[in-house]
Amino acid sequence: MKKKLLAPLLLSSALLAGSIPVNVFAQPAESGKIHHIQASKEWNEKANVPLFVKERFAEKFSSSSPSNALTYLKKHQDKTGIKNPEKNLKVKDVQKDDLGMTHVRFNQTINGLAVEGSEVIVHYNKHNEVVIVNGRVNQAIANDAVNTSVSISSDAAIKEALSAVIAPPELTYEPESELVVYPFEGKNHTAYKVNVSFMGDEPGNWFVFVDAKTGNIIDKYNGLMHAEENKTQKGFGKGVHGDHRELHISRVKEEGSGTKFALADYSHENLDGIFTFDSKNDWDSNNDAIYAGNSAAFIGDYDRAAVDAHYNSERVYEYFLNEHGRNSLDGEGMAINSYVHMGTDYNNAFWNGRYMAYGDGDGEFFISLSAGLDVAAHEMTHGVITHTANLAYRNQSGALNESFADVFGVLVDDGDWEMGEDIMAPAAKADGVTRLRSLSDPNSVVVSNPQRAAYGSGVYPAHMDEYYDMPLNVDNGGVHVNSSITNHAAYLIGQELGREKLGKIYYRALTVYLTSNSDFSDARLAIVQSAIDLYGEGSGEESAVNAGFDAVGIY
Repeated sequence: MKKKLLAPLLLSSALLAGSIPVNVFAQPAESGKIHHIQASKEWNEKANVPLFVKERFAEKFSSSSPSNALTYLKKHQDKTGIKNPEKNLKVKDVQKDDLGMTHVRFNQTINGLAVEGSEVIVHYNKHNEVVIVNGRVNQAIANDAVNTSVSISSDAAIKEALSAVIAPPELTYEPESELVVYPFEGKNHTAYKVNVSFMGDEPGNWFVFVDAKTGNIIDKYNGLMHAEENKTQKGFGKGVHGDHRELHISRVKEEGSGTKFALADYSHENLDGIFTFDSKNDWDSNNDAIYAGNSAAFIGDYDRAAVDAHYNSERVYEYFLNEHGRNSLDGEGMAINSYVHMGTDYNNAFWNGRYMAYGDGDGEFFISLSAGLDVAAHEMTHGVITHTANLAYRNQSGALNESFADVFGVLVDDGDWEMGEDIMAPAAKADGVTRLRSLSDPNSVVVSNPQRAAYGSGVYPAHMDEYYDMPLNVDNGGVHVNSSITNHAAYLIGQELGREKLGKIYYRALTVYLTSNSDFSDARLAIVQSAIDLYGEGSGEESAVNAGFDAVGIY
């Protein structure tokens, strides 16, 4: 549900429901092997088969079209393992990049329903030649007929989902549902994928899979990754650490109180705007108002969190625009919305699939989380991920989601390779907790959550030998902990190539090659291929990427 921005600039939200959002700052086994976490011992290995085909002798077509991509896939079924592609694949997206390559992304389907987590991408070079095919396919479906008839309605499924997650009466957005085929625990279920989002002491952005025949809950996980025309003008404010910030703000006329100045930035061409809202220590974003003051100077103590959120949002927006040509989180100029003073003494920040939210911290462990530019970059990168690879927020794909957010966090806030150093409270620093994660030296940071620490050495892992094998009910399978392995690979690559090349290679991998169920092995293939695309086969950049992943045991 999309709310309009009205004077005096009420809540505006433009992100699509059903995206993967993330709770950020909540806090692989044998050497030489990638560790795959199974949902069940009965799992059918053919239900999630990685695909990476690289053509040495590319096949040329008259155009880089979806139909020609299907022709290629049909001709090479034995190579890809995709049976009857013209029947079982549906075009999801077509993109052309700055290198002249065209990327055709397909969803695998059965009887017209998308198979959850199964995507195939066909990549053409600038000569209309198919050079690479990658993704993940469900080969079991080709041999296992799926009855896609339904016995319950979408409304009934939503009702079951609301009950399953104990949703409060007031929801942030109307629940949305999509009928899919969901491979889980050895069976292919016809299910409603229901997205339920709400705020509160335990906010949620749940994805619930409801059996479309019985109404039973198959699976669920919390994906919370922790108008009138207004003329923008210059204002200024004081941030959490006392920094003086130049801001883009707008004059608004409020009935009964005259002219005010709002943290609403309309200064960027083809962008819907950058807006900062005041949650007033509440959880109900429907009641939140645009952050506004009586003057263009936001210098009060209460203003500081909003000043940093507004300033940092613009910094991150400009990074993605200037470095990667990306116009906002969705690439199409969607509004960038941030909420400050979220909850009371809330020790977290998150991206909920639609906006960024920042707690004030409890003053003991964290101060206001909007103080960290790397935190803002991390949260906003989750938004970019939602609109590109859409990495599922569990197990290794979830760890990659966190890792890419950390990598771009330190690329935007480029003074060091640490995450969260600007949001630690004095008491935490006195106890030696000076940052949340370290890309340069993961082992130097203790896993402070005892439930998570129990599954490993107690410090963040830097190598697959130190992988934390967690169940799904602990940190969604280790998304915040195991991410430090791929974080460290990025650091090693960055040391060899520099931050600019690291960013270009990682951005390409995220937006061109990765899919929702990609694991660490898929990420290595994607990042290596991105280096080859940008800098050539046999280049020093390709060698540096391979060396970085070798060093952390992802082979």
